[in-house]
Amino acid sequence: MIELRNVSKSYPGKDRKAVDDLTWTVSDGRITGFFGPNGAGKSTTLKMICGVHSIDEGYIKINGHDIATDAVEAKRQFGYVPDDPDRFLRLTGIEYLNFMADVYGTPVEKREPFIEECGRRFEIYDALGSRISDYSHGMRQKVHVMAALIHEPSVWILDEPMTGLDPKGAYELKEMMREHTARGNSVLFSTHVLETADALCDDVCIIAHGRKLFDGTLEELRQANPGKTLEQVFLEMTAHE
Repeated sequence: MIELRNVSKSYPGKDRKAVDDLTWTVSDGRITGFFGPNGAGKSTTLKMICGVHSIDEGYIKINGHDIATDAVEAKRQFGYVPDDPDRFLRLTGIEYLNFMADVYGTPVEKREPFIEECGRRFEIYDALGSRISDYSHGMRQKVHVMAALIHEPSVWILDEPMTGLDPKGAYELKEMMREHTARGNSVLFSTHVLETADALCDDVCIIAHGRKLFDGTLEELRQANPGKTLEQVFLEMTAHE
C-alpha cells in the first residue's frame, strides 16, 4: 500500500506547484493507473514516492514506512521502473540483474529461478550475456523491469512500462501485473496509452497541474460517465485544465 497525505512539491522559479496537496491511497490487491497530461506532475509524484525527490509538505508511506524518515526500509518495499531504460549500458544483462539482486540481498537460490522464468517470459534469456548497450529499447526495458522486481517487492511502481515493448512483452508484463495483485500486492503505473489502462486498471487517479481531478475505481468513473471510453473521459476532464 502507498499512502500520500497532503503532499506538495514546488520548484524554484515556478509560479505553480508541481504537485499541489495530493492525498491518495494505492491499495493492495489492485492495479492503479495514474494519468495526466504532459507536465501534470506524474513523474514528480512517482519520484517523491520513490524518494528520488524530496517532499515539501505532507508525507508518503509505503507499507507503513515513511519515505522521508524511514527511507531504507521504505525502499525495500517497492520495485521501481523509470521511464528511461538507458542505464548501466556497459554491463551485460546478467551482470546488471546480479548487481541489483546483491543490492537487495536476494540470495542466489531465489534470483536464479526468477531470472530464468522472467527472462524466458520476456524472450531475452539467451541475450542476458550481451551488453545492455547492444540491446534494443524494448530489450532494455525488459531487463530493467526484471531488475526492479528481482527482490520480489510487494509494491510495483512503473513509469510508462509498456513503452518500446513488443506485443508479446507487453502481454507478459500485463499478465505479471495481474498475477502480482492477485496475490494481494499493489501495482501503480503511469501511461498515456489509455486503451491499455481501460482494460487493465482496477483504480484510477487523474491529475492536472499537480492537482487531483479524480481518485476512485474504474467502475465508478464509468458509471459517472456512461457510454464513454476512458480516453473520452480523460480528455473532457482535463480540457479545462
